[in-house]
Amino acid sequence: MSESSELNVDDEPQAVSLGEALRVWCRVAALSFGGPAGQIAVMHRILVDEKKWISEERFLHALNYCMLLPGPEAQQLATYIGWLMHRAIGGLMAGVLFVLPGFAAILVLSILYARYQELAVVQAVFFGLKPAVMAIVLEAVLRIGRRVLKNGAMVSLAAASFVAIFFFNVPFPALVAAAAVIGFAGGRFAPAKFVVVRGGGRDAATSTETAAASPTDHARADVRPSLSRAAAVSAICLTLWFGPLLAIGALAGRESVFWLEGLFFSKAAVVTFGGAYAALAYVAQQAVEKYGWLMPGEMLDGLGMAETTPGPLIMVVQFVGFMGAYRHPGGLDPLLAGVLGSLVTTWVTFVPCFYWIFLGAPYIERLRGSRLLSAALSAITAAVVGVILNLAVWFSLHTLFASVNTRSAAGMRLFVPDWSTLNVASLAIAVLACGLTFWWKRGMAVTLAVCAAAGMAMHFVLPAAQRL
Repeated sequence: MSESSELNVDDEPQAVSLGEALRVWCRVAALSFGGPAGQIAVMHRILVDEKKWISEERFLHALNYCMLLPGPEAQQLATYIGWLMHRAIGGLMAGVLFVLPGFAAILVLSILYARYQELAVVQAVFFGLKPAVMAIVLEAVLRIGRRVLKNGAMVSLAAASFVAIFFFNVPFPALVAAAAVIGFAGGRFAPAKFVVVRGGGRDAATSTETAAASPTDHARADVRPSLSRAAAVSAICLTLWFGPLLAIGALAGRESVFWLEGLFFSKAAVVTFGGAYAALAYVAQQAVEKYGWLMPGEMLDGLGMAETTPGPLIMVVQFVGFMGAYRHPGGLDPLLAGVLGSLVTTWVTFVPCFYWIFLGAPYIERLRGSRLLSAALSAITAAVVGVILNLAVWFSLHTLFASVNTRSAAGMRLFVPDWSTLNVASLAIAVLACGLTFWWKRGMAVTLAVCAAAGMAMHFVLPAAQRL
């Protein structure tokens, strides 16, 4: 992957062996429920508080960088910390283990969903899960908003982002680029208004400048960034990323669903800044509206799967890849096509995550405490709040109404629901989910379980006409 010293973990004594690290990363993977916030909290508790393998300051600095990257920040944080401790081998071990349980679970659930979707019990469970997911996404908006919307500048960025993407369909990459430019400029000329995000592993107010380092910090800082190292890492990772994709194009053709999914999710891996919920806003609208791989309600079904299984929430794209290939098998057995689509989607989603970490980590270690980096993070995160709000509204409309029309007026895109198609039962479960989440402060697992049970009760007890 890079210099020989980076790959040879035996060239100097290690306080933490690879075997011990393997056991701990398996434990982290097994406990990685609850979305990025819960997963980051698990890593912080085990690695910083319990094992004391990495200092608070190093943990938050790594998290800041991962939040700037496109893709799932929790998986990238695990990869970064694994790299800090054991270089490329440690990063690969931590990152792959973080993904494997979720991949296996989503694959099994996708197969069951595709084969038995028409069963009444399956429909009943997802009837209750969809409104629950709405509440969870809304809670993500508020959680991230509380961390970053500290002043008028940040609120304005979030509002402008929502208006741009919801009403004017501004591409997500353009929003991220604009927010980054504004953040860098704000960090230089008005740092008090733009440097508001310091980390997220514990309290959002914790500062990387004041966090005390642990005396038993095992993170290493002996890899110097260089052009030769960057070229070697890029050559290996880009070959692993695009080599299989080019082979798919040559073997299956550029009209095949596997090629289209490989290209689309490669693009998503580059542009979906801001974590899983921001990625879902982009993927959901493209997969449903442009490619027709899913129906709007099915994206919520996939998100419900990802919410209730270990691993990063971005694993919902694996469900999208499976269903898209299952419905467009191109002469293959649909189940085989679905599995291949699932593999292609997962590969092009996560190989870039390792690339960003292995390429950028040495540089980021040299930039600890950078004001401009923190300002860019703050601005991008504020813009992401608006993007996730767009996702929440879009999901809500397509969950609560059977018919939602898209119209254009004065250059704006408007979503107009048909109020006669309001699903009263879904609305009732959504209210229940919001009560569990915001009033009773129940965890995500409880909220999903209660709403699934309520969905089954309504689905089997109420006649179809009363569920609409």
